[in-house]
Amino acid sequence: MIIDLRSDTVTKPSEAMLEAMFRAPVGDDVFNEDPTINALEIKAATLFNHEAALFCPSGTMTNQIAIKCHTQPGNELICDINSHIYNYEGGGISANSGVQAKLIQGDRGRITAEQIEQQINPDYDWLSHTSLVCLENTVNRAGGSFYQLEDLKKIKQLCQQKQLPLHLDGARVFNALVESNYTTHEIGKQFDSISICLSKGLGAPVGSLLIGNKEFIKKARRARKAFGGGMRQAGFLAAAGIYALDNNIIRLREDHHRAKQIEAVLKTLPYVESILPVDTNIIIFNLTDKYTAVSFEEALKPYHIKLAAFGKQTIRFVTHLDFTDDMLEIVIDVLKKM
Repeated sequence: MIIDLRSDTVTKPSEAMLEAMFRAPVGDDVFNEDPTINALEIKAATLFNHEAALFCPSGTMTNQIAIKCHTQPGNELICDINSHIYNYEGGGISANSGVQAKLIQGDRGRITAEQIEQQINPDYDWLSHTSLVCLENTVNRAGGSFYQLEDLKKIKQLCQQKQLPLHLDGARVFNALVESNYTTHEIGKQFDSISICLSKGLGAPVGSLLIGNKEFIKKARRARKAFGGGMRQAGFLAAAGIYALDNNIIRLREDHHRAKQIEAVLKTLPYVESILPVDTNIIIFNLTDKYTAVSFEEALKPYHIKLAAFGKQTIRFVTHLDFTDDMLEIVIDVLKKM
């Protein structure tokens, strides 16, 4: 048995999800004729109380399309230094949109309205034009931390005052939602565009959605085509997304519970130097000199446990729907033996 804790992207479709995919009616989505994709887009837009949505192959594509549609070459966007759009999207901010990033050191990936206001450029010829603010919720590199609703409202109010669009990289927003005091509608009110991922904690094999108003999504469809993301009979994939939204949101709490159990054990181990607070399903910890990330990974291989090396001494575990209680028991036992 392989226990894969590298990411929540490693999940496989369940039998019920596969059956939903097998039964899906399909058409050509470039012509807007795939009924299952259309149904998924309507479902996602309605869920977040927006007008429209766009199905794409990946969260990187939805984020990059959003940046492209909100900005012009030579502009600047504001985000946290840990943001996925800055660290893990292949330099797409500059390569795809000709935009530069102004980075803020937030609190575990979360930036405040006060910090953002300080970084908005004055309207001088020699400064780039600040044209977009991007938030991530939950924050991958910060151990799955999430925003409080009141903080999001303050940021939204500032962005409205400054006439700045606000984009959410919500790849794991449902993990935030099941642990927070807000709803999808409340999240939807705070953002001009939202990217959600179906292939992480929700367990679909492929796909993300970009959500916004009709005008924005019309523009986004053109950008998707230019990025090579126009798909044809992709309703089979969209059906998995519909199943995921209908069945796999509330159960995310199980992933969080298992992650917190691993956190509790790690706190007792002599070779763990520090661990970020575990808020959702991501566990990031630093090792003492006994191990490097590479040697720790090698030490776990005989037990068929996979992990993500996040730095020279840093490890990431991510729990997910294919990580069971039996697997949890094995992982805890092995960690205690190390």
